[in-house]
Amino acid sequence: AEQFIPDLMNYLGEIYYVGLLSAAEYHGAAHQRSQIFQVVVAKNRRPIRCGKIKIDFIVRKNAAKIPTQNRNTPAGIIKISTPEVTALDLIGYARHCVGINNAATVLVELAEKIDSKRLVAAAKLSPIAWVQRLGYLLDLTVKGDKTEGIAAYVKNKLPVRIPLMLSNSIKGAKMDVRWRVLINAKVEADI
Repeated sequence: AEQFIPDLMNYLGEIYYVGLLSAAEYHGAAHQRSQIFQVVVAKNRRPIRCGKIKIDFIVRKNAAKIPTQNRNTPAGIIKISTPEVTALDLIGYARHCVGINNAATVLVELAEKIDSKRLVAAAKLSPIAWVQRLGYLLDLTVKGDKTEGIAAYVKNKLPVRIPLMLSNSIKGAKMDVRWRVLINAKVEADI
């Protein structure tokens, strides 16, 4: 897919970046190779199947503003999300990542590449609920001070309480005070 995505997106005049598990793989953090190549775009686009290759397009309205990195491929240069954006997208689009446990597993492997200052900048371009969940999961799975900047950002935003997993009931869920996340699921990173 990396062979033709840049040319295809250029031909279509689309802003894009390789994201989620596909970007995590470029950053050396893919727990296992994804069967689907994931591309983030600004507007809806149908999936493409080309032989054994399946490409999913995930919509992010502000894709044009999202920080990316250029990577050389045999066919040219491809845009991928930065490690910080990748982390936020993994949490924000967890259903595209085979659930929150898989996202947390990849997050553990990605964490060493995350810069806390760039994480704050990426957080400002993302829904606050994504930032809250990411902060909680980073605190849960990764040791260190990666979350100090986004914790201050979240505190200043005074967000509402949100469930860790939207699909689960919040009845009886304890709240993580720092992130204002209702812990309604047990997260296990498979490392």
